[in-house]
Amino acid sequence: MNDQFVFQLFIILAVSLAGWSTNNLNRSGALAAVVTGTAISWAFGWKGLLVLGVFFGTSSFWSKYKSSSKSGIEKKLAKTSKRDWQQVLANGGSAVIFSLLYIGTNEVIFLAGMCASLSAANADTWASEIGTLSKRNPVSVRTWKSVERGTSGAVSFLGLIASLGGAAIIGWISSWVFHELDWQSVLLIISAGFFGSLIDTLLGAFIQMEYKCIKCDITTEASSHCGVKCKKEKGAYLVNNEFVNFAASLLAGSAAAILM
Repeated sequence: MNDQFVFQLFIILAVSLAGWSTNNLNRSGALAAVVTGTAISWAFGWKGLLVLGVFFGTSSFWSKYKSSSKSGIEKKLAKTSKRDWQQVLANGGSAVIFSLLYIGTNEVIFLAGMCASLSAANADTWASEIGTLSKRNPVSVRTWKSVERGTSGAVSFLGLIASLGGAAIIGWISSWVFHELDWQSVLLIISAGFFGSLIDTLLGAFIQMEYKCIKCDITTEASSHCGVKCKKEKGAYLVNNEFVNFAASLLAGSAAAILM
């Protein structure tokens, strides 16, 4: 274990503790962030950590930005803006997989896969956090009707622009630190990230579980609400928001790796 890796571990621990102390992560989320950061650091060194840091930093910023105007939306969600281990691994787990594959093979396609998976996670987070600030309600891709903000499987123009921006910033940072990636690879990473965000929306619309609270009649991602168990309205068993996030980022990373 060299001094540089030890220093990077110190940075990972410090950032994870900072995330916990600022209520961006709970205890399990902080531990999952340490695991994710360690795997990426092991594979790609400080360059990989910088890409991961841009994702974590920007997604945390947008989660907190105008949070008071998003308070009503959290009632529809299974989780809050304080991320637990499931949410961390849903967004970063695919990057860990591609990092381990890179360690075992040293193939640049898995570098592209790691970057694209984080590009997709960032695109989805930006779309969700910025899109909910739109003055117009989003449109469901399942019914093409206007739905409430925060509804899974819905899109808005602002959310789509934000999604592209989230994918692009990861692509740009990746191109800046990883000289192995040419401009075509960077365009692939951005495209795969945006594609992953769209896949996330489609999965959310058609197969993600959704419930109806029997007390307040709100539609929610949570299986319980108002202290009672909710009635399932749609979706496949075990397909929650974390499953959808992980699947979308894994598909985005895999697409980039295959097309490299």
